Amino acid sequence: MDDLEHHRLNRRRMLAVTGGLAGLVTLGGVSPAQAGETTGQGPGGKSRDWLPGDHHIHSEFSVGYDESTSPPTPIIAGDAIYPIATNATNAERFGLRWMVSTDHGGPNHSKLNAEQAYPSLLDSRRKVPGVLQFYGMEFDTPAADHSSLIIPKVADERDILFSLESRFAKRDAFPSDPVRDTEPKMLEALRAMRALRDRPVLFANHPARSATGLGVYGQDTPAEFRAWNDTAPEVSVGFEGAPGHQAGTLNRDGSLDPNGERGGYGNHPTMGGFDQMTARLGGLWDSLLGEGRRWWITSTSDSHVHYTDGGSDFWPGEYSKTYVHATADYADILDGLRNGRIFVTTGDLIDRLDLTVSRAGRGDGGPNQAAVGESLLLRGRDDRAAEVEVRIRVPKTPNAHGDRPVPRRIDIIGGMITGPVATPTVDTNPTTTVLARFDESNWRREGDWIVVRHSIDVPGAMYVRVRGTSTTELEPEPDAHGADPWADLWFYSNPVFIRR
Repeated sequence: MDDLEHHRLNRRRMLAVTGGLAGLVTLGGVSPAQAGETTGQGPGGKSRDWLPGDHHIHSEFSVGYDESTSPPTPIIAGDAIYPIATNATNAERFGLRWMVSTDHGGPNHSKLNAEQAYPSLLDSRRKVPGVLQFYGMEFDTPAADHSSLIIPKVADERDILFSLESRFAKRDAFPSDPVRDTEPKMLEALRAMRALRDRPVLFANHPARSATGLGVYGQDTPAEFRAWNDTAPEVSVGFEGAPGHQAGTLNRDGSLDPNGERGGYGNHPTMGGFDQMTARLGGLWDSLLGEGRRWWITSTSDSHVHYTDGGSDFWPGEYSKTYVHATADYADILDGLRNGRIFVTTGDLIDRLDLTVSRAGRGDGGPNQAAVGESLLLRGRDDRAAEVEVRIRVPKTPNAHGDRPVPRRIDIIGGMITGPVATPTVDTNPTTTVLARFDESNWRREGDWIVVRHSIDVPGAMYVRVRGTSTTELEPEPDAHGADPWADLWFYSNPVFIRR
């Protein structure tokens, strides 16, 4: 029996012991948020706020290689070109409060990362103290595409990443080792991460970039994500909802390139700038949530080379932002990423999103109310109603393109949590639906906020999430070549879970 099959057998045994759905809903242990406790305060009683950031940023230490030598010689700035401090300076310019430096690897890159990239990160932290800067890498994921590996800011952060990259990144070994590029090796890596005292967080990057059609996946598959999350549910916690390279349709002067592709998705396009695994209503993301999984989405720049320098990228924060509800503290931001206190937006369509679900008539906080990433417990046979409130705020200043975009619609989306799927390749949740749509004709303005409320019947365990758009599209359409990223903006919340 291989590692993956052994893992699936253990999972089936666990579900049998814990009672099917009830066990699945609490898969990976129950945090205070998952138990229904609200988390408006961070460590030390400090109030949390929505802090924008980016967990997928490349520097000059995403190198090229001179293959004529043995081992290959790294070429600094051979792929991405900017120093870490340049990235941080621009992140601050576009309003980010945190970022992760995530250079991808290659032969013996772990050594270069520890000896050169890490001192550069320390220098950047000194030069740009207004941006909290995590150490990490774009993990060369065994048997898959890339992932953002985010290391906690602790005294031995350099040693943690060196150990993980040198032992598990599929391209780090020289001579190359075919075993490195296998699913058992990835599960071994996740077990090693799970066993650490200071556990990292891992998000799959551009998960459907290699897909050849809608639901025809490439390097990243539904079965892999389930196996990863089962193996290390507090480490492998989600994927990029909106990939980077969103300036791929822009020329150096900002004009549209009719042959350009958003996100570099050349096989099957993004949809409203979002990966099909997120954008398709009732698709893979909803399938994972329908199992009760804590599986979150983010939005990043994947910055290598800015479009004005001939690349396909925006600066960190210039176009995409991942907002985390946290205090301005490394540990609490990482906790927010781990536990899904996240919403994402493109083009600065909004800068605040509060989604709460309350027991009907009891929206007074505490155990009667849950926010993004949390769970609400409805008690009793007759406790079947809940009230959903969405509050969004539109920025008061123009975005990086000089526009003042406005949301034209807000959708409240829900789906049932029906337990484990029959096979790990399943990528749909047929119970997912748009519960309500709102526009300026039926939402309310409260000062700077747009507010909508909707009552829902809760026949069983379910989740609720929110999206919105600057367009008139009822569902995000596939992005044509040459599409203007600034004219097609969306925001998505992560879910609130409701338990019965």
